Amino acid sequence: MKDIDILVSEVGPRDGLQSIAAILPTEIKNAWVRAQADAGFREIEVGSFVPPSILPQMADTAEVVAAALTLTNLNVAVLVPNLRGAEGAIASGAHKISIPFSVSETHSLKNVRRNHQQMFDEVTRIAELVAAQESPPHFEAGLSTAFGCTIEGAVSEDLVVRSAEKLMRCGVAEVGLSDTTGYANPQQVRRLLRKVQSAIGAENITGVHLHNTRGLGLANALAAIEEGITTIDSSLGGIGGCPFAPGASGNIVTEDLVFMLEAMGLNTGIDIDKLLDVRNILRTALPDEPLYGFTPDAGLPKGFRKGEKRND
Repeated sequence: MKDIDILVSEVGPRDGLQSIAAILPTEIKNAWVRAQADAGFREIEVGSFVPPSILPQMADTAEVVAAALTLTNLNVAVLVPNLRGAEGAIASGAHKISIPFSVSETHSLKNVRRNHQQMFDEVTRIAELVAAQESPPHFEAGLSTAFGCTIEGAVSEDLVVRSAEKLMRCGVAEVGLSDTTGYANPQQVRRLLRKVQSAIGAENITGVHLHNTRGLGLANALAAIEEGITTIDSSLGGIGGCPFAPGASGNIVTEDLVFMLEAMGLNTGIDIDKLLDVRNILRTALPDEPLYGFTPDAGLPKGFRKGEKRND
């Protein structure tokens, strides 16, 4: 198989499950992760190291990480809100840890109960801990609410850029842009990516996390790809959002994203037929949760061949 063009990072086991009331049993989570890894996924965010009192859905993250680490060719990612979470993530052996840095300070106080300076201090401590490891995990900071905030409204693009610059100085390996609230549009995505790339270097921002709240998820993903982004987050069935950003439901549907990329002739390394079958795990385990996506409902076009460039 040739090298993949776009890495589709599945975030459903974390961002999807944290936003619904049902608590999925550990064995079902493990089956889900195994099935997507078998379908060709190279990176899956399997959970977050958050106190169970805040997110009981994530209480078994260490167990899910342990199971995921037995799978070949899978980058096991987790989210951490603070140093304590990072300690748990490192102890678990996760390959990648991400911390959300809300550019909207009001959202930061709601989401992780820290203001900006406290978050910069926390990121610095985590970076020092990561650097001290014999086999350090990849440490990324996600610039949450980068495109707008349901609490504050508009978010300054200059503040996004300054935050990215300072996070790099704090010691993260890279930053990503997150449309936590589903406010972004393609023009805004292009403009902000160019500003951040110019400030910190394109090699230090390779991924975006987008929501489909207002139906622009795939359009925004395509805009990001056209600006050089090579990693796109998405969630199986489009489940999930942010529990601390009112109305911010709707991750990009993994099935639709993979179809779009493969139909464009971009290689994701994913077997789309196997991917569509994974959906059955969630349909059975979460019968009361809506699953989104046009591709699963419509099916693949007649004669569709993955990764084939088309001229029509």
